Amino acid sequence: MNSVVSKQSTITSKVKTIFHEKLGIDESAMADTANFHTDLGLDSLDVLETFMALEKEFGIKISDEDAEKLTTVGSVIEYITQHAH
Repeated sequence: MNSVVSKQSTITSKVKTIFHEKLGIDESAMADTANFHTDLGLDSLDVLETFMALEKEFGIKISDEDAEKLTTVGSVIEYITQHAH
């Protein structure tokens, strides 16, 4: 397994764990295409608090502009994969 695939796999696992721990969402419900609002039933505060936990976990800053574009589980995983070191 190459390091990029391994890194994304680790990030995917951590992201889903944080969503599960913060919001009680079953990991099986978190498909990459799952929309936070329509599929997972999250409100803006849920998303904000979870993004804050993700920033702390991965040592990154998600700008408000970027956060508005991150609407699915997969988009968050892709964003963190690109921005985490």
